Amino acid sequence: MKAASSPRTFMVRTVLLFVLASVLTLTCKAQDQPQAQTSTTAQADDSGTNTDLWVMLGTDFVRPGLDPKANYNIGIGHTFGFLKKDPFGDELTVSYTYEDAGPNFWHSRFGSDTESFGVMKNFGIPKIKLLTGYTWIQIGISTFTGGTHLQNEFYDGESLGGIIHFTEHHSIWFQDTFNKIVSFPWYTTLSVGYTRSW
Repeated sequence: MKAASSPRTFMVRTVLLFVLASVLTLTCKAQDQPQAQTSTTAQADDSGTNTDLWVMLGTDFVRPGLDPKANYNIGIGHTFGFLKKDPFGDELTVSYTYEDAGPNFWHSRFGSDTESFGVMKNFGIPKIKLLTGYTWIQIGISTFTGGTHLQNEFYDGESLGGIIHFTEHHSIWFQDTFNKIVSFPWYTTLSVGYTRSW
């Protein structure tokens, strides 16, 4: 029988849901507003501003031993024109990840749920329009299940990835992520997934 969620877990999930709702509200309001007359420079800064919704499947390789474990991620991110020159990122993200931490690959009762928010930096690759790259820094809380009580740990993830653009709205993302949870060995995650942008 699964233990009840702790107040800390409830608070973190509430904050992450609030952030997600805020991003979605800003996006909807921005799309509903009529376009005002702006300078050419402002238009150039806003070009490329969009929202990304992704679903990624991958596998963790736990160090030491390279034990493969399932990793599923869903999230949403929005680029902001005023962050274009920020060295850390121009897209703010909120995501949820399920990872299997037990003896099976796909799923076991020893799973972990991670809610995180982050910042992504998109960059072009010279002479290649079909492919762009990104870096992604995330922090959050991982909750481990399967024991007598839930265990919450601070999570840090740092990714390097690429995007294959099929159209303006459809792309495939792939990435390699270095993951660290305070009381566990570090591990990497290889992921690939579909993204819808608008």
